[in-house]
Amino acid sequence: MLLQIHEPGQTPDPHDHGAAVGIDLGTTHSVIAVWRDGAPIAVEDSQGYSVIPSVVAYTGKNAIVGHGALYQQQQGDMQAVASVKRLMGRASHEVAQVAPSLLPLLQGGNDTIPRLRLGDRARTPMEISADILRHLKRMGEEALGRPVTRAVITVPAYFDDTARLATKDAARLAGLEVLRLINEPTAAAVAYGLDEGREGVYAIYDLGGGTFDISLLNLEKGVFQVLATAGDTALGGDDIDRAVAKALSSAAEPTAMQLAFARQIKETLSTQESTGEMTRAELAALAKPLIDRTLTICQQALDDAGLDTSQLHGVVLVGGSTRMPAVREAVAAFFKQTPKADIDPDRVVAYGAAVQAHQLTEGGDNLLLDVLPLSLGLETMGDLVEKLLHRNTPIPAMVAQEFTTYQDGQTGMMIHVVQGERELASQCRSLARFDLTGIPPMSAGSARIRVTFQVDADGLLTVAAEEAITGVRQEVAVKPSYGLPIEDVERMILDSFEHARSDITQRLLIEARVEAARLAEDLRSALSADGALLTAQERAPLERALVALDEACQGDDRDLIDGTVMHVKHVSASFAQKRMDRAIGLALKGARIENIG
Repeated sequence: MLLQIHEPGQTPDPHDHGAAVGIDLGTTHSVIAVWRDGAPIAVEDSQGYSVIPSVVAYTGKNAIVGHGALYQQQQGDMQAVASVKRLMGRASHEVAQVAPSLLPLLQGGNDTIPRLRLGDRARTPMEISADILRHLKRMGEEALGRPVTRAVITVPAYFDDTARLATKDAARLAGLEVLRLINEPTAAAVAYGLDEGREGVYAIYDLGGGTFDISLLNLEKGVFQVLATAGDTALGGDDIDRAVAKALSSAAEPTAMQLAFARQIKETLSTQESTGEMTRAELAALAKPLIDRTLTICQQALDDAGLDTSQLHGVVLVGGSTRMPAVREAVAAFFKQTPKADIDPDRVVAYGAAVQAHQLTEGGDNLLLDVLPLSLGLETMGDLVEKLLHRNTPIPAMVAQEFTTYQDGQTGMMIHVVQGERELASQCRSLARFDLTGIPPMSAGSARIRVTFQVDADGLLTVAAEEAITGVRQEVAVKPSYGLPIEDVERMILDSFEHARSDITQRLLIEARVEAARLAEDLRSALSADGALLTAQERAPLERALVALDEACQGDDRDLIDGTVMHVKHVSASFAQKRMDRAIGLALKGARIENIG
């Protein structure tokens, strides 16, 4: 039934600030939903469709969105583009990996935002996504008879900062204020009403057309807390379609028409045992490696949360691909329980977004606590990472920590923000760099630079650094030029487990080298300033100890470095005492005896 709440010809209220809606901006399909009469309702277009293909076709400046664009794409029209969500937050050089069919349209350098030659110009993924959002916005306005100005938009749980910012940019281009970005699995939980008196841990298994997410939510007294999340933004039903198409054709890369035919076979086999081209068992065999990948990710999320399947109160299925019997059977077997699939998996995420939009604009008492997918920190001396916010920290979150200068007279500090689980900055992902200047020249270790990390409810990071004495401050909203491939997210997490022992060993070695270098620099500086306090005979062992320390730091023997540091401190103790005595003498020179003490 078409949602047509207003009467035709009804004049909109000029004082109306606009409706708030929920939008599932999907890889293959998108849905807009609104809250009406105590429940979320999916908006239908003039043809009665509420699940709109996320396909845009361009003719000059004009954009056609939805079923018409899908038809043009299936006919081989290269001006029609689908699955652009896979490019959100990506760089041009990643297009070949995540959307090879779009390579002929690509324009621009390797490390820039992808631009696709469509219509009268080159367009970014954000601009194309904005056209989809404009179409959904118009659907909402035609159905409601009032402006649609605000939206809760859902994103994959594993969308990184850049992909989330790209989504907000797309909404802004479409004339929508983003009330909040919420993770798709969390939206599904809201749609199922799991916050209404239910408590316990639920798994949300979300396999859509282009992405997969698994989230473990703990529900307690109306509060959602994401215990763990994992996923792959380049794994979904599209990949099953591609496997089917390749099985039916010898083409290395299937055409749009072949993929559409493969999708039709897949959907038919969800309700029938066979078609003229394939049986359900054959489809299950083709899909098994991809389904197994999702289950591996599920296990990772359970391990992160320290849970096993017996501790789950329920499993919710989300995404059109979960209609496949092979998927439902595999999920039931893995989690050892029958999953919930009562709500249409194509609409459930939009329903949850609509519920959240209603609660944010008209009141509600449930609280959503999502988590960071990867740790955030700073590079310190020796390429080491100081983690300020750890992976799976509930957001929004804020943390502050003090740092100091390394060298005497240092008047600036480079702040390097990184993301990842390894111990070295070079093994993590660089998010942003900025300089804090204007630090008063002081001895090393005297300055106090307070660095604050703040992550908002949308998962977006702001980093600020402030020097305590002068109050000089720098701040940056972390917005890298392109996003982190989800394969790298998974690799970074797995690498942190596999290399945990060697990483800690390497970190301790580097910390020993940094400490040794600091000691050597301090001693050489002291010898330069006050070497006259020593005789040549007294100075010689210090010089030899410094040489030994330099040599030790060239090797990988941490015990040798630590031992040499202790030796340097021992042989320099008398020199340090002489310097202290001299300093006290200079301070007391000329002082009256009654003022001493």
